[in-house]
Amino acid sequence: MNIQTLLNTRIQEAMVTAGAPEGSPALVRQSAKVQFGDYQANGIMGAAKKLKMNPREFAQTVLTKLDLSDIAEKIEIAGPGFINIFLKAEWMSQEVARVLRDARLDVQKVTQPQTIVVDYSSPNLAKEMHVGHLRSTVIGDSVVRTLEFLGHHVIRQNHVGDWGTQFGMLLAYMERLRKESSEISMVLSDLEVFYRKAKECFDEDADFAVRARELVVELQSGNEECLALWDEFIDISLTHCEETYKMLGVSLKREHVMPESAYNDDLANVVSELDDQGLLQESEGAKCIFMEEFANKDGEITPVIVQKTGGGFLYSTTDLAALRFRQHTLGFDRGLYFVDARQSLHFQQIFTLGRKAGFVKAGTSLEHMPFGTVMGSDGKPFKTRSGGVAKLSALLEEAQERAYALVASKNPDMAEDELRNIGRVVGIASVKYADLSKNRTSDYVFNWDNMLSFEGNTAPYLLYAYSRISSIIKRAEVNIDTLDASILLNSDQERALSVKLLQFSEAVDQVATDGMPHFMCSYLYDLAGIFMTFYEACPILTSEAEVKSSRLMLAANTASTLKKGMELLGIETLERM
Repeated sequence: MNIQTLLNTRIQEAMVTAGAPEGSPALVRQSAKVQFGDYQANGIMGAAKKLKMNPREFAQTVLTKLDLSDIAEKIEIAGPGFINIFLKAEWMSQEVARVLRDARLDVQKVTQPQTIVVDYSSPNLAKEMHVGHLRSTVIGDSVVRTLEFLGHHVIRQNHVGDWGTQFGMLLAYMERLRKESSEISMVLSDLEVFYRKAKECFDEDADFAVRARELVVELQSGNEECLALWDEFIDISLTHCEETYKMLGVSLKREHVMPESAYNDDLANVVSELDDQGLLQESEGAKCIFMEEFANKDGEITPVIVQKTGGGFLYSTTDLAALRFRQHTLGFDRGLYFVDARQSLHFQQIFTLGRKAGFVKAGTSLEHMPFGTVMGSDGKPFKTRSGGVAKLSALLEEAQERAYALVASKNPDMAEDELRNIGRVVGIASVKYADLSKNRTSDYVFNWDNMLSFEGNTAPYLLYAYSRISSIIKRAEVNIDTLDASILLNSDQERALSVKLLQFSEAVDQVATDGMPHFMCSYLYDLAGIFMTFYEACPILTSEAEVKSSRLMLAANTASTLKKGMELLGIETLERM
């Protein structure tokens, strides 16, 4: 049950009955301080202003129309017209017990599931995945997991870069190696080295550069030999990506790849349709669309170029073709694009043009989910110690080694295979959580010490909290599944933990709506902290039977919620650390 939604509905109905305009928002929020109750409705002032009434008087009228007696023990008016709501202990006790018995933790599936296309990760296959792909991949994957948990039909689209000028350079280098009888797959084992050598040839050898440009034309014209070389390169490149995805623990598979090349045969059709609708203009030989919505203060418009002077197509053309395919073939209701913030103008233009051209229906939601940059301690985009772009696979391997060393130092008697597994889980979780816990739109500084710390809002802290609760339950030597006791909320700590447990579905809904996993991270961190406070104030294993059973059920509910929350973030949990 989403308490916030329930309260919003009931208070909004009472406001309208009291005379507020239809649709007036109740604006129910979780209260920031305990003295303001568990929830606070802030919509009274706005509605009263429209009615030209005193807000407190209108609030009092609303309360006469509002019945929350089944879930609230006290409702009060505060300040200029806030409504503070204190939940009823008996109701919370019953709800928490019910949540514990529910595999979904009482998170209801949506009544009207949507078809949602999520465009994320999207590496350029000319090189190996680097740290710059981390954010799109882990944020997108967490949102995908959340949307699927809520019952939506989610279609993953890994729009990999596998087409264009740079591939002519790479194919020319493959061609040269084959003439030298070199083993292509061995040379491609390190894509970064392969790309660097191909680029050197392109920059230093005029004949090589000419051949590279010829191969681009041959590739795009469907030359069989050229396509065979390209297929070999793409297959090896995608294998690199799959290895990184597996290490990272994301749900992307080869079947989710929908590359730029898939739209190649449709690009001329896209341009033709735009022309038929009178949207195209020619500018210096290029075919462009000028939209007044994107005029600057001087009236100058940055155009969308869909075909270059020489006849070549651009990212904008491919993205328009992808939009059309996703609408007409996949039938999506909502499209989420996890692409960095520097592409904001590009997507604003593409979405606007897609609607003008009729490639997208009026009711389809198109949402660019921008994210900031992973920064180094110098305030610049994160690099390796040697100054190069950090390969994601190398970064994840280093994370596991650092976590292994940390865990081994704390557990000198633990078996090696268990230490290695804990190091793997903690290392990967630390890198992912450090990213997911930051506001998606912000830049953040990559710092090993912070992300591997057992203190603060980190993966090690949450993983340890979960394993500690699991240990408590194990030591109790009871079967939680058959434990049938009333949950007693006799202390402030028990009450606070119950309220937080019942707010899990609100965190899930917020991630699904806003595409921001840091809301789930904040929730889990708060929950773990509230549990620790509860544990220190409320003995579990040494309490008398009735109290012990109640507190064990609260502990089990906390463990289940932490586990499910981390699962939605794409993070494994550990029973022992």
